[in-house]
Amino acid sequence: MADETATPPTDAPEATAAERSAKRNKAFRVLGAVVVSAAILWGLWYFITQSGRVHTDNAYVGADAAQVTALVSGPVKEVRVSGTQAVKMGDVLVMLDDADQRIAVADAEAAVRLARQRYGQAGATADAARARVSARGADIAQARARLRDADAAVARTRAELARRESIAGTGAVSGEELSAARAALASAQAARDLAAAGIASAEATHGSASGDLGAAEALVRGTTINTAPDVAAAEARLEKAKLDLARTVLRAPVDGIVTNRQVQVGQRIAAGAPIMILVPVATAYVDANFKESQFQDIRIGQPVELTSDFYGGDVVYRGKVVGIAGGTGAAFSLIPAQNATGNWVKVVQRLPVRIALDPKQLKEHPLRVGLSMEATIDTRGR
Repeated sequence: MADETATPPTDAPEATAAERSAKRNKAFRVLGAVVVSAAILWGLWYFITQSGRVHTDNAYVGADAAQVTALVSGPVKEVRVSGTQAVKMGDVLVMLDDADQRIAVADAEAAVRLARQRYGQAGATADAARARVSARGADIAQARARLRDADAAVARTRAELARRESIAGTGAVSGEELSAARAALASAQAARDLAAAGIASAEATHGSASGDLGAAEALVRGTTINTAPDVAAAEARLEKAKLDLARTVLRAPVDGIVTNRQVQVGQRIAAGAPIMILVPVATAYVDANFKESQFQDIRIGQPVELTSDFYGGDVVYRGKVVGIAGGTGAAFSLIPAQNATGNWVKVVQRLPVRIALDPKQLKEHPLRVGLSMEATIDTRGR
């Protein structure tokens, strides 16, 4: 009896091991079911939300920066902005010393007054020439009248000489009277020739006066004091001088952030020299470089979701595709790839896609040029 009670049952450990194995198998089955369910759920989620979307992290913020350039030369008198400063369109950036331009404006104003004065003188000269032409016409009329009087005197003296010569044989006319009659005829003929020469002289003077009148009228014909060529040219030079004076004040062409400022007070800058760059962050865009194998379904107008390391994944930008580049970056690089070689290896190329951002989001979360972005294009609406 003592031996029977001391012997332990042999099937108890085997039952315990079987129970543990059953529990382990059950746990594996549950875990497998969970994994399979998760995979199915993830597959459904990807099919519903991510299928038809292309993604790249090779994307960067860009903007059409405005380069501020001096249009006139001169020493810098004042610089009113510093690097990284935000400015509005029309704000004064730099002021140049405008002493030379002010002198040029005064000189141009004097030239305008002189041109107007000369136009008035030309008009007065034309009036005087017109009066001289009228006077020379009167001289011609007087010379012709003198010629007619001389012709009458010649006819009268010739008749008197003929009458005396007809009675000279009778002794009624003395030789002295006959000589006097002949002298009177000769004098009358000389006076007639002088009157004829006076007409020619008066006509020549009239022609000269007419030429002077034509030259004087040519300066003012068909014009007014405001449309005369000399006056217009002087006024154009005045406008140019005023424009150069206005250009001594350099203003911001766009809203933006001052970048790469290269000007200091006292520095003399030449016309055409760049002095700073304005980056319009409010109109920034993104250039996303997608692989050529991703372009099968990419179209202009498709929506895009973007995130930036600058703000993290909490800020999601909404944009849309507005353009696709005409060539890859390698095609327009300084040293293009030479693929016609014996050791050629195919490399997947990337093509830039221009993405416009929502201006409201840009205002709330401004970006800076060159920041990295991640872009996902929804191609399901192609």
